[in-house]
Amino acid sequence: MTLVLHNYFRSSTSTRVRAALNLKGLDFDYVAHALLKDEQRGAEHLALNPQGLVPTLITDDGPLPQSLAIIEWLDETHPQPPLLPADAWGRARVRSLAHIIALDVHPVNNLRILKHLETEYGVDADGKAAWFRKWAKAGMESLEARLSSEAQTGTFCHGEIPGLADLCLFAQVLNNGRFGVGLDDYPTIARIHDACMALPAFERAAPANQPDAV
Repeated sequence: MTLVLHNYFRSSTSTRVRAALNLKGLDFDYVAHALLKDEQRGAEHLALNPQGLVPTLITDDGPLPQSLAIIEWLDETHPQPPLLPADAWGRARVRSLAHIIALDVHPVNNLRILKHLETEYGVDADGKAAWFRKWAKAGMESLEARLSSEAQTGTFCHGEIPGLADLCLFAQVLNNGRFGVGLDDYPTIARIHDACMALPAFERAAPANQPDAV
């Protein structure tokens, strides 16, 4: 199987997928699209992903956009190590934790939203950072409350091996740091993030370690 990942070093959704590929021990070709230059909206990439977003994973079956769909496809086609628990409740819990970040925090804080605030409403850099912090804080507070109180939390978000929720958590924490969102108020998230970063699969996926990092 030949895998090609169209992505951007600083994209948190791309970071999730890179870490998932690394956890699965899968080699992939890296194709960079500079989002600040709108390279992801070039004709060649739009033919693969009409949304003009990253990441897009090219598989033997065709192109697959959307990070959560990519990660679950990887888990179904390469079951070891598993990224979702074996039981239905565990899978639902992990997805619900991941969705706090992937569906509630990220969509209102991604680059196209921040650019729209600037171009349409004249929001300056400080205003965009304040917007980011507001929604990141809302998500992080609820995530911390759950992880710190639910019995299924272990070394990682669910038990003792990293999975879907950890992929989202780790990428979001790294992205948060760019906007001054620290971890002092989120000790459980900080502990889990440290556990992720101690693993080579996560460390290699970090934005600073990508070929297009600038």
